[in-house]
Amino acid sequence: RMCDVRALGRRVSCDGERATVRYVGVVPPTAGLWLGVEWDDPKRGKHDGSHEGVRYFTCRFPTGGSFVRPKKASFGMSYVAALRQRYEGDVGCVDGEKLKISTRTVEMVGFEDLSKKKKIENLTSVSLRGCEVNGPGPENEVRQTTPNVVSLNLSGNLLCCWEDVASITKQLEGLQELQLSDNRLCIPADPQNLAHAFINLRVLALNSTAVIWSEVLRCAPMWPLLEELYVCENEITELHRPKNVLQNLKVLDLSKNSLAGGNELLNIAELPRLEKLNLSSTGLSTLQFNDVGPGKMENYKFWTTMYWSVVNELEKLASLQQLSCHRNPLIEQDRTPETTRQLFIARIGQLQVLNKSEERKGAELDYCKMFCVMWLGSGGNRDPELDRPSGEFVEQHPRFQSLIRKYGAPEEGELKKTTFALKNQLLSKFLALFVSFRNPLHSMTVQKVKGLLYRLLKVSDSELKLTYTSSKMKNTEIEMNNDLQPLAFYSIEDGDTVLVRCL
Repeated sequence: RMCDVRALGRRVSCDGERATVRYVGVVPPTAGLWLGVEWDDPKRGKHDGSHEGVRYFTCRFPTGGSFVRPKKASFGMSYVAALRQRYEGDVGCVDGEKLKISTRTVEMVGFEDLSKKKKIENLTSVSLRGCEVNGPGPENEVRQTTPNVVSLNLSGNLLCCWEDVASITKQLEGLQELQLSDNRLCIPADPQNLAHAFINLRVLALNSTAVIWSEVLRCAPMWPLLEELYVCENEITELHRPKNVLQNLKVLDLSKNSLAGGNELLNIAELPRLEKLNLSSTGLSTLQFNDVGPGKMENYKFWTTMYWSVVNELEKLASLQQLSCHRNPLIEQDRTPETTRQLFIARIGQLQVLNKSEERKGAELDYCKMFCVMWLGSGGNRDPELDRPSGEFVEQHPRFQSLIRKYGAPEEGELKKTTFALKNQLLSKFLALFVSFRNPLHSMTVQKVKGLLYRLLKVSDSELKLTYTSSKMKNTEIEMNNDLQPLAFYSIEDGDTVLVRCL
């Protein structure tokens, strides 16, 4: 055990919690040696490094520090020691293990009974998550023991600096995927000198490592061929422009970082190969792209407070094809989720898939009908020579003019809510649909049923409410309020009645 100044800065584990040693020495009036530690969990400690008015070390948080006896602290073990303990000692806990990189979950499969074959050197994927790894061990032992590793998980260990990581990875010449989440790594003085240790690295996860973006950029020369970078749940608030680094990056996950504002994204807009950007739970409420070139942005995840002006800005991403916005507040506003989905699709012309679903033409037509009256009132006209909508309308609906040119303006009859006699009747009474399970209707989703009713009645789905009554439950009307569920989800049987109300 290191009980002198060599322990400063080292990583330790105490009762399953990880910390960094900030002080080694006595703490009067008690006798004996103490370690002053700063916990990874800032709520784990009791103070900020001070005791009875004397400061022994500093912490970033007021309750991030504690004093522990050396005998209670584990400084960890070498890579190979952890490997043998994990794979030879308890093979069963490895086979079938599920690993998570940001939103991706990968199942570890194909591990044979290593306790019988003793073929650790044949492993291509190694997971030592939470195994208290602190370094490589004896020289070249990593290379001799696991020469074929392509994917390595060292998340939640006791590595204290990038030099420790490099001393392991430089012996794994074929390494392409590395997970280092839940570690605390000191930034090297000259990252370029460590690039040889990550020469083939393509995927890197640094989730929950307390890094900021400037530190990521300082380290980036170590990863010349990196294509996927996951820095979820860190302390990134500002984004600086990458200069001559991360130029091969295709996937960037910034989720669960409190970004200062939408303009921060302009600093990463010039990444030439970026295809997927995850901004889930970043707190962004505004977004602006001033001059967006012909990049390859294909997939965009946005899970935060959003305004329609933000959606309009996404229209500027010429290659944006997929958008994920699950549990976005816009979905929860005054319109039904399906109507909001249609507005997303209609406002972003190049979008092909929204939340893994595709339905462009119907969404664009509904969008035109929904805002046509507003367009006409602002100066829009079916005659192209007289068509002069106001600047305010164009700013709020930048795609509307192109959609009118594509489909033509909706006719007057499509805009009047009282045109159809049947619709007038629905305002005062229900339309009953008798559903039989011999009919394929039972397998349709509520959303599809509303689509059929729209084509039949010309009533927007936002104006429709579906309920049903059961022959087994007299005087009870059950609302079908989940548009994505099939009718069968509600246990509808022969003789039950689906009721359609026009609101």
